[in-house]
Amino acid sequence: MQKRRVGKTGLDVSVIGLGTVKFGRNQGVKYPASFSLPTDNDIVSLLSIATDLGVNLLDTAPAYGTSEERLGKLLRNRHSWVISSKVGEEFIDGESRFDFSALSIVKSVERSLKRLQTDYLDIMLVHSNGDDCRIIEQDNVFAVLETLKKDGKIRAYGMSTKTVAGGLLTVDLADVAMVTYNLDETGDREVIAAAHCKQKGIFIKKALRSGHLQKPAADCMRFILAEPGVTSIITGTINPEHLRENIQAIL
Repeated sequence: MQKRRVGKTGLDVSVIGLGTVKFGRNQGVKYPASFSLPTDNDIVSLLSIATDLGVNLLDTAPAYGTSEERLGKLLRNRHSWVISSKVGEEFIDGESRFDFSALSIVKSVERSLKRLQTDYLDIMLVHSNGDDCRIIEQDNVFAVLETLKKDGKIRAYGMSTKTVAGGLLTVDLADVAMVTYNLDETGDREVIAAAHCKQKGIFIKKALRSGHLQKPAADCMRFILAEPGVTSIITGTINPEHLRENIQAIL
């Protein structure tokens, strides 16, 4: 599978990344059908298939329930993977809780390192609650992440944004932005274009609208990857056939 450089970070990632929310959480999610969490064997098998297909990017988060812990326990050859996790949001007792303070961010990164059983994380994204600009400008989250980068705890950082203004700020101040982009939702094209001009990374979330897209997946994948500036599409699945279909669509 083709790989693309994440901006100026030196990290090369597959153009399809594996999202792991379904590894650890099936409550309070917006997928069209309910699902059971996969077994350990299911996860090991899916990771093996992903590797065989050329996927090297994993996306996780504390808000994804037990996803980080399960990856830490089950992941083989950690150094062959680029791991992206998040700070700012947790999912506790059936609801999301947000904390963007410096102390919370540092503790969250340390906890993710422990859960994932690694001494560094490749990419750390701020899990926005929608108030992107305030989080960046008033909570100064990127300054905290820059210190963690200098300390060797993370290699790159950015934000999973929910507004165009937040996406543009992230492109200005960080290494990578995660934005929504698909055949039905193209509002973040401006952010992608800015990232392309400034040589910053762009990860795409909700490429298939969390399973609600009414158009062929292959058409959407090709549409997204044809946009200059896109680095990788994060596809969250626990179905091996869906993973194969998504990757086949771009070959």
